[in-house]
Parts: sequence; C-alpha cells; structure tokens
Amino acid sequence: MASASTHPVDAYRVQRRTVRILVAAQILGGLGVGSGIAVGSLLVEQLSGSATLAGLALTASVLGGALAAVPLARLSQSRGRRWGVGMGYATGAVGGLLVVVAADAGAVLFALLGMTLFGAASAANLQARFAATDLAAVEHRARALSIVVWATTIGAVVGPNLVEPAGRSMQALGLPPLAGPFLWSVAAFSAGALILLLALRPDPLLSARALRGADEPADANTSLRAAFGVVANAPLALLGLATVVVAHSVMVGVMVMTPVHMSRGGTALRIIGLVISGHIAGMYAFSPVFGWLADRIGRVPVVGVSIGFFAGALVVAGTAGDHAAGQLGLGLFLLGLGWSAGLVAGSTLITDGVALPDRAGAQGAADFLMQFSGAAAGALAGVIVGAAGYGVLTAAAAVLLVPVLLLAVPKWRAAGAA
Repeated sequence: MASASTHPVDAYRVQRRTVRILVAAQILGGLGVGSGIAVGSLLVEQLSGSATLAGLALTASVLGGALAAVPLARLSQSRGRRWGVGMGYATGAVGGLLVVVAADAGAVLFALLGMTLFGAASAANLQARFAATDLAAVEHRARALSIVVWATTIGAVVGPNLVEPAGRSMQALGLPPLAGPFLWSVAAFSAGALILLLALRPDPLLSARALRGADEPADANTSLRAAFGVVANAPLALLGLATVVVAHSVMVGVMVMTPVHMSRGGTALRIIGLVISGHIAGMYAFSPVFGWLADRIGRVPVVGVSIGFFAGALVVAGTAGDHAAGQLGLGLFLLGLGWSAGLVAGSTLITDGVALPDRAGAQGAADFLMQFSGAAAGALAGVIVGAAGYGVLTAAAAVLLVPVLLLAVPKWRAAGAA
C-alpha cells in the first residue's frame, strides 16, 4: 500500500510548490537530454566508423525511454512521483556516465547501452507533466500540465548550444570532446534527481490519494495490459491516448525526414537548423496557450485544434519542394503546434478519464505507446521517403489523423447537443 499521510494538506499551496519544483527539474532534464541527443549519433559513428550504427544511437535512446515509461509509472504508483520521476533522471545519469566511459574506451556496444539508459531521462521529462496534475483543480489541470511542458523549451533550445563548450572542457580530463555533452548531461540529470528526491515533499500523488481517500490497494494490478484495459474502458482516456500517440507519430515521422528532404535540394545546414529551431519553438513555447484553452473551452475542442494544425502542416510541408525552405519552415512550425496542442489536450484527457488509483499506471502506458509509436514512425518514414518521396510521407501521416477524428467527432456532437 502506498505510504501517504492521511493528514489534510493545503492542496493549493502544495500544488504551487510542486509545479515550481517540476519546472526546475524539467529545465535541468531538458538541458541534459538536449546536450546528449545532439551528439549521440556523432559519437557512435566516431567509435564505430559506421553511419548505420550511428543511426542506432537515437533509436536506442527512444526505445530506452519507451521501456522506462512503465517501470517509472509503477514506481510512482507505489512510492510517489518524486521516486518515479527522480529515478528516471538518475537512470539517465547512469546511462550518460556509461557513454562517457565507452567513449574513452572506444566501446561502441557500451555506448549504445548507455544511450538506452540515457533514454530514461526522456521518460522522466514526459512523466513530470502528469505530476503537475495530481493536486491541480480540474479546471486548472491542463494549464498546470502545460507549464511543465513549456519548461522543456529552455533545455531543448540551450542544450544543443552547450556542445562546443562541453567538448572543450574534456581537454583537461583527456577525454574525447564528444564525451563532454554527456558528462554535462550527467551533472544536469543528477541535479534534477536530487531536486525531486529532496524537495518534492509532500509528494503530490500521495497527497492527492490522502485527500481523496484513494490509497492504492496492495494487490492492485499495475501490469501494462491492465493499464491499457483501464484506458480502453474509459472513452475520454481512450481519445486522449489516441491523440498523444497519433500526434507523436505524425510529428516524429515528418520531422526526422524534413532535413533529409531539404538537404537533397541543396539547402544549407544553417537554414535547416533554423527550420528545426522553429519546429521546436512550436512544440514547446506555446503549450501554456493550449493549456489555457483546454481549461477554458474543453479538452476535446483542443484536440480539434491539434488536428487542424496537423492538417495545415501536412498540406504546407507536403506541397513544398526540397528547396522551399520558407514553406517547409512554416509547415514544421505548424507541425510543432499540432503536437503541442495534442500532447496537452490528450494528456489531460487521460488524467481526467482514469480514476486516481489507476492513473499513474495508465499515464505510464500512454507514454510507453507514444514513444514506441514515435520510434516506429521515424523508422518507417525513412522507408516511405526512400521508396515514394516526401509528399507521400505527409499523405500517409494525414491518414493517421483519421482514428482520432472518429473518436472525437461523437464527443463534439454530444457537446453540441447538450
């Protein structure tokens, strides 16, 4: 049984403190992920001399995040968010340290193992958004979640720019320059884990259970199958799951192949970098706006906003030539907005639709499926572009929006008839 205090807590005060702590940890986590991911493929290629193995670096990290999602959710379910999210960062730090050791030893397989463990920090970043909702009032739940998502902006933008100074810092230690960003990631993840483990008290999830008398039974089924069963029997949560999975799959599939499409047209790397920066800004910078909207007009209408942005993005990007940097930049910016609206609204629907005792498990299952689907979409995108072209990829991505529409339309009609 989860060990939560049964004494009443000031939910409003604890909630405000929780969000501040999560934002601080999320900034550090984002810095760590951004620094390491930026050079992971380069490091593996340097160690192995193989471009094929280099591509496995990102795959290992994404799969590591997917595999970590459920164990971290179970830990949150049994011991609270500070342990679930905090141990995700701690595992990421261990992975980063293993990559540094592998870089010094020239051991490519250990580097890939380290990248897999490194992915647990990405899982922690994702689960932190759910921790912001545990004590939030229903009418403020989406906004609280979106603020934590927004905090990722800082790390996502600053992290890759730390690569050069991190590399220079390795000279005194006699380590390869590409190991530097990972050593800095270790420091960032460790600091994030310590902040959560030491400062996230009282724990928001355990406090929410104590307030609502929803302490988890000792024999609760926390398996992945049970979590998906809970979601399948909750229509709102099922719509939320479909939204986050499709949003992530569409975003990853199109995003990873756009630089390849532009490169074939002779676009300079600097311009490609600007396009990706605009995409990242769309993903994170406006999330509080979508959180406010989801609380104001409802989660399901914001799912519709997400679909609208995605449709616009796929039309704009899909009709752009490989040299049309401005049009592709607009398309990827809209793609980022679609992902942001979908993540905020979908994640809040999962939280709204599942009872508190089952909530952490359902959230972990959603993150597992979201990250696994994103990894699959990224792999399939390369096959589609290689066989049929970038335009066909965007058309295939549009087809993925149909299941979300089929689930959302009855909800829109019901709301209109009410």
